[in-house]
Amino acid sequence: MNNGQKTILIVDDTELNVNTLMDLLDDKYDILAALDGEDALEIVEEEDCIDLILLDIMMPGIDGYEVCKRLKNNPKTNDIPVIFITAKTDDQSIEKAYDIGGVDYITKPFRAREVLSRINNHLALSEQSHLLEQKVKEKTKELHELNKELEDTQREVVFTMGAIGERRSKETGNHVKRVAQYSYILAIKYGLPENEAQMLKEASPMHDIGKVAIPDAILNKPARFTPEEFEIMKEHASLGYEMLEHSHRALLKMAAIVAYQHHEKWDGTGYPQGLSGEDIHIYGRITALADVFDALGSDRIYKPAWDDEKIFNLFKEERGKHFDPKLVDIFFENLDQFLEVRDRLSN
Repeated sequence: MNNGQKTILIVDDTELNVNTLMDLLDDKYDILAALDGEDALEIVEEEDCIDLILLDIMMPGIDGYEVCKRLKNNPKTNDIPVIFITAKTDDQSIEKAYDIGGVDYITKPFRAREVLSRINNHLALSEQSHLLEQKVKEKTKELHELNKELEDTQREVVFTMGAIGERRSKETGNHVKRVAQYSYILAIKYGLPENEAQMLKEASPMHDIGKVAIPDAILNKPARFTPEEFEIMKEHASLGYEMLEHSHRALLKMAAIVAYQHHEKWDGTGYPQGLSGEDIHIYGRITALADVFDALGSDRIYKPAWDDEKIFNLFKEERGKHFDPKLVDIFFENLDQFLEVRDRLSN
């Protein structure tokens, strides 16, 4: 298989399911298939070119959980992304799948577009990860340069990954740049140390990374969401957190908090946890205000940009409701700085 296509291994004990996935994917990827866990592990040992695995859970012999555990415990295979694709829909099964190393979880019956979108996203993220790892290996003999490059590369990847979510929703990279600058101003004026404020500036572009797992039909709908669509859209906060929470890097740990809490509201009416007041991390409270200010002042597929007077009136009304009152006060006390950033980084 040297045609440049990515290789996907499908593991499912039902031939109909395998054939359905093959029909969906074989014109875009090289496909391998296994009907049980033992065969899947043998194929992975023999093949050096597997880029992603679609893995059923309920199979005879060893189940999908055990297959994933063995893959993650093997240095040769532990970086292959595993997407569970299964009929099990209970929370316990989903949590277990993520806990043992799965990168995503798709329930049957699946939607073809959703499967393709998630595969594309995880292959892109995996490829970026491999490139970064290669850069690290090449620089191991130059310790000082390596440390600097790791920091610079991490910032670049965080910004790039954040921009992916925005571009999928037809927004510009300048949105995440502006949100980053607004977050920095709010953090400094709130009293966070310079290094922490700088790190929040670098983490805030990841606030909507979970959008990479939201179907395009919902993400780019040019009209109000139905209640069902809005529930799916709201999942991006939890999905973003799940993508980032396992990292040991301080920057990505901060980004996980931002992704998870930037839709929480001071009065407890936000999502996904319904946190209120100072139970919402200051990183989430800051990014919430920065994100809303930029979103309201920008044209979106579902609305035109608001004028300043309308935005400012909303912020005054939402002081102590949506937003931390202290942050709203900081916003108005330093309004000239926010407007300067907006003008300098206009689309």
